[in-house]
Amino acid sequence: MQAASRDTNADDEHDPEGATIAFERQQLAAVLESAEATQRRLEEALARHARGDYGRCRSCGGPIAPGRLEARPGATLCIDCAR
Repeated sequence: MQAASRDTNADDEHDPEGATIAFERQQLAAVLESAEATQRRLEEALARHARGDYGRCRSCGGPIAPGRLEARPGATLCIDCAR
């Protein structure tokens, strides 16, 4: 991304490639934000595992189905409470 914008006009508004570069920057920022959120959820899941309460719904206290945890390891709610 940086290489693509290095030799371009810094004024996205008047640069014919500006809209594309601005879009790509926003898209990259969104992907990074999503990856950081996923990392936080997984770190929290590891902390719950260390405390011994991984797989317990934080709302009702019941078990979270193994299939849900397999699909979403950071899940904190059972299917019923997530609805």
